[in-house]
Amino acid sequence: MAEFRMPQAVFYGRNSLTVLGEQASLQGKKALLVSDRVMEQIGNVKRCQASLDASGVTYVTYLDVNSEPTDVHVAEALEVLKKNQCDLIIAIGGGSCIDAAKAVAVIATNGGYIGDYMGGKKAVSLDPIPLIAIPTTAGTGSEVTSVTVISNTKDDIKMMIRHPHFIPKVAIVDPILTLSTPPHVTAATGVDALCHAIEAFISRRAQPLTDILALSAIELITQNLRAAFNDGDNLDAREKMALASMQAGAAFPNSSVTLVHGMSRPIGALFHVPHGVSNAMLLPAVIEFTKDSAIDRLAVIGRLIRSDLKELSNEELAELTIVEIKQLCQDLNIPNMKTWGIDKEKFDRVVSKMATDALDSGSPGNNPRVPTYEEIVNLYHNCYDYDFKVQEWTAKS
Repeated sequence: MAEFRMPQAVFYGRNSLTVLGEQASLQGKKALLVSDRVMEQIGNVKRCQASLDASGVTYVTYLDVNSEPTDVHVAEALEVLKKNQCDLIIAIGGGSCIDAAKAVAVIATNGGYIGDYMGGKKAVSLDPIPLIAIPTTAGTGSEVTSVTVISNTKDDIKMMIRHPHFIPKVAIVDPILTLSTPPHVTAATGVDALCHAIEAFISRRAQPLTDILALSAIELITQNLRAAFNDGDNLDAREKMALASMQAGAAFPNSSVTLVHGMSRPIGALFHVPHGVSNAMLLPAVIEFTKDSAIDRLAVIGRLIRSDLKELSNEELAELTIVEIKQLCQDLNIPNMKTWGIDKEKFDRVVSKMATDALDSGSPGNNPRVPTYEEIVNLYHNCYDYDFKVQEWTAKS
């Protein structure tokens, strides 16, 4: 038996933000608006406030989330919510803002520390405070997922916590909000969405419904991410990327991410690399490692990306898929860990912890080729100075 969960309502398309006030009034009377200072500066927070004012919903704000949400952000936002007796949460921003808001929504009714819920150690028994999630990047898909990723600041661990109660009540996906995303963030979040889709499709826990969403997302991303990166005002490309991100976000929590995400979280926790960037650093090398155990599925992806070469053998198409992923990363100026500026000496000191934390996350166990600890260590070293340049490739037949 397969299981599939989504928010109760999803509003998407141009100008869908206009429904915020109406939807908020159906969920509560006083909202905690969770966001960051960038969203405040570019006017997105004000847009939300104007919609809430028009519908008679009062609000307070917490705007101190940064690029990697931590248990400190969660505790601070929770204190604001309790102090002001809010009965609704609205999150606008990237996945960091939405993930922090998810954690607050669950803890507000169930109590405890967010880390208590990792691995199911503490049960989530009570319904969370209603959450309306509004993404401003096309990448994490957090607006439709049952997952929150929060950094434990004491142990330098990124905690991935999954439970149906982390799914927002309402998602509003307005591609106009993504127009302000700078090129490097467009690239990183776009490859993050591609990771979600590819991992959902090759996961050992994939199912027919997630396959449909994952493949649609892969096709949209590979056809539109370069356009959104090269011309941030291309609203058609932005709209298709927003849809793809949501589709990938709906796919992966219902099937599972795999080795890329398992290895990515320790990079973010220890070196404070944004999540989308750390995923992109790993994707080509991890797919190369996985290829022989996922040839048929990678071939399906290859036929989507290069329909002109769909008559090639599955082995050739699987190889072509890797070539196309590397070329995309190169076109988007994705850095490796060395180029990003991660110190090699520190990297060597902590790579053992990174491999252990990756395995402990459980995600590598869903990979078609399940890695050993030693293989993960070797992969990390490979990815440190990975070369995204594409060698000349021709079909064997």
